[in-house]
Amino acid sequence: MTYWNKRKVFVTGAGGFIGSHLCSRLAQLGADVTAMLHYNSRSDWSNLEFLPSDEKSALRIVSGNVEDSGFIDRHIKGMDTVFHLAALIGIPYSYDAPLSYVRTNVEGTVNVLEAVRKFDVERLVHTSTSETYGTAQYTPIDEMHPLQGQSPYSASKIGADKLAESYACSFNLPVVTLRPFNTYGPRQSTRAVIPTIITQLLTCDSVHLGDKRPVRDFNFVGDTVEGFIAAGSSADALGKVINVGHGKGISIGELVRLLQEIMGIEKRVITDPERVRPQNSEVYELICDYSRARELLHWEPKTSLREGLIESIEFVNENIHSFKSGIYAV
Repeated sequence: MTYWNKRKVFVTGAGGFIGSHLCSRLAQLGADVTAMLHYNSRSDWSNLEFLPSDEKSALRIVSGNVEDSGFIDRHIKGMDTVFHLAALIGIPYSYDAPLSYVRTNVEGTVNVLEAVRKFDVERLVHTSTSETYGTAQYTPIDEMHPLQGQSPYSASKIGADKLAESYACSFNLPVVTLRPFNTYGPRQSTRAVIPTIITQLLTCDSVHLGDKRPVRDFNFVGDTVEGFIAAGSSADALGKVINVGHGKGISIGELVRLLQEIMGIEKRVITDPERVRPQNSEVYELICDYSRARELLHWEPKTSLREGLIESIEFVNENIHSFKSGIYAV
């Protein structure tokens, strides 16, 4: 872990759920971190606001947009490592605004790739998603599984992943593509299913969800972050796509029952048509094969689903005022 001490690191998407946890961990390891937030006029640091004061003071905060190549160039110049997490992530919103996903997820990634190339950055860790696999043709899913663009979001991430691959092949760019499965934990918004269920169990008369049949592989955010840290330092990882996930699947219906049991709350679960994805766009099964991460990164998940859910519940309970539980967040 001394690898990170004083190392100059640039993190895009630093205010996001995973990005904020990554910045926290890098600060703990002594890295010299520049944390890039998406610009807003309120000077809001998003999830970085939750960091302890000593960790926040250790970060250099900059606000901008990955779609601005000049901004990206100025801040990546002189960096040793870049973690690229900035992205539009909501699948339902991608049905409404697909061009926004191309501009942020595809064009924004090109800007990062070009800057890394131009300024000879030692390592880029590019963030993918298990959604690029689409509904599993076999499980567990390894990195050789076909990619399927079943939503504009997943298609834009496939495009970004392939651009990263092309820069590795064409320009010998030192890039690792990390492909997290469904990460969850404290600070996650109700655009994800676990906080959605928890907030409704705490504040609503019933729980409104989409299709309860899909199976997901939920990996705790602390474990996902350790995957990023390992991908940023392992010599064996260069040029590779690497899955990180828990390796176990649970249906959304089973997840609801588990959360009800842990919380000691039982409420009626209603299928809300507004929350159901178009049939051919729904991804029905995602279960991770993390053998490559174990081999190349010496990484394995350490947090059980029950342990991680308890931490998630505690966070939501303590911050329930900031959740709009009665509103469907696309």
